[in-house]
Amino acid sequence: MQYQDVLGLEHIKKHLQSTVANSRIAHAQLFVGPTGSGVLPLAIAYARDIICRSGQDACHAQLDKLAHPDLHFSFPMPASVGSSNSKANSDLFISEFREFVLNQAYGSLPDWYKAIDIEKKNAEIRVAEAQLIMKKLSLKSYEGGYKVLIMWAADKMNAEASNKLLKLIEEPPPQTIIILIAESTDRIINTITSRCQIIQVPKLYTSDIAEALQERHQISKSQAVMTARQADGDFRKAVQFAHNDTEELQFEQWFVQWVRTAFVAKSNPTAINDLLDWATTIAAVNRETQLRFLNFCIEFFRQAMLLNYKATPAVYLSPKSSFDLSKFAPFVDGERMLAVQKELQDAMYHVERNANGKIVFTDLSIGMTRILHSK
Repeated sequence: MQYQDVLGLEHIKKHLQSTVANSRIAHAQLFVGPTGSGVLPLAIAYARDIICRSGQDACHAQLDKLAHPDLHFSFPMPASVGSSNSKANSDLFISEFREFVLNQAYGSLPDWYKAIDIEKKNAEIRVAEAQLIMKKLSLKSYEGGYKVLIMWAADKMNAEASNKLLKLIEEPPPQTIIILIAESTDRIINTITSRCQIIQVPKLYTSDIAEALQERHQISKSQAVMTARQADGDFRKAVQFAHNDTEELQFEQWFVQWVRTAFVAKSNPTAINDLLDWATTIAAVNRETQLRFLNFCIEFFRQAMLLNYKATPAVYLSPKSSFDLSKFAPFVDGERMLAVQKELQDAMYHVERNANGKIVFTDLSIGMTRILHSK
C-alpha cells in the first residue's frame, strides 16, 4: 500500500513525506480519523516510506504483502482462542489481518469482527498483546533500519494494556516508531495521548470518493457523485451504497417503523406494545449493528432538518421505501434535533458499555415519542 493508493488527504501525505525526508519522524504518533477516511492505509503507506526509505525492491515487495519483518501490527481480538482458551494475541490472527487489510483497506471494526467470526464477542487489545508488543520492539531491526508498530483501533486498548505500554510509548528503543490509530481520543487514556504527536485525519472530500468509485468500481459519473455525497466522507460506506448493501435498507425499515409508531402512540396507547416489540427486535442484533443503526438514525434526522430549513443542496438522502422525507421534515427543527441527537447519543453511550439492549431501546423509543409530540 503506497501513498497513491490512499484517497485524497494530500496535505497530510506531504507532511508525512517531509518528516521522513528531513529525518524528523516522531517516535510515537496518534492518527485520529473516522471510519472510511483511510487512516489505516495512510499509516501503512507512511510505514513503507520509513522502512523502505532507501528504495530496495525486496523491501517494497514484502510491504506489498504486509509481511515485512520490521512492520508489526496490533489490533482488537477476543480474549481467548480455540478450545484451550489460550490468550489471544496478534501473532495468532496476523494472516487473517493481512488478508483483511489487503481486501478491505477502508474496512471498519465490525468488518474485521465479521472476517474472523467474533461478532458476538468482546474484542479488545489486552495485556497479553501489550506484553507481545514489548517483546517484539525490544529486538533489533531485521534490516538494520527502522521498525514500525501500527496499532489499529487503539481506542479498544483496555486500561491494563494501556498502562503496560506507557513507558514504551514514552521511550521506545532506538529507531522504533509507534503509530496508534483511533476514531477518537475519548477512550484513550490521557497519559498516552500526551506522549503522542497527534495527526487529525478528516473525512474524505466528495470529489475524491466520486473519482475513486469511477476508477475502482466502474460506476458512472452521475451515480458516483450522488453516492459520494450520501457517504458523507466515508469511502467504505460509499462502496456499500454503490453495491446496494442491504443493511441500509434494513436500517431504513427499522427507522420508519419506529417513527411511525411513535407518532401514533399519543392517540393510540396500544402502540406502546409495538414500540416494545420494536425495541426487542433491535436488542436482538449484535452491539456493533446497534451502534451503526443509531448513527444511521442521527443522519436521517439531520437530513430531515436540512430539508426543513430549505438547505436542499445538502440533502442527499432518498428513502428507498415509500417514506416521504418532505412530510417528515417539518417535525424536525433545530430544537427537536438537539433533543433527538442527545437521546440517540445517550443510547450509543449505554450500548457501548454493554447495557441491556431491550431497556436501552425501550427508553429511547419512549423518549423519542415525547420529543416528536412536543410543541
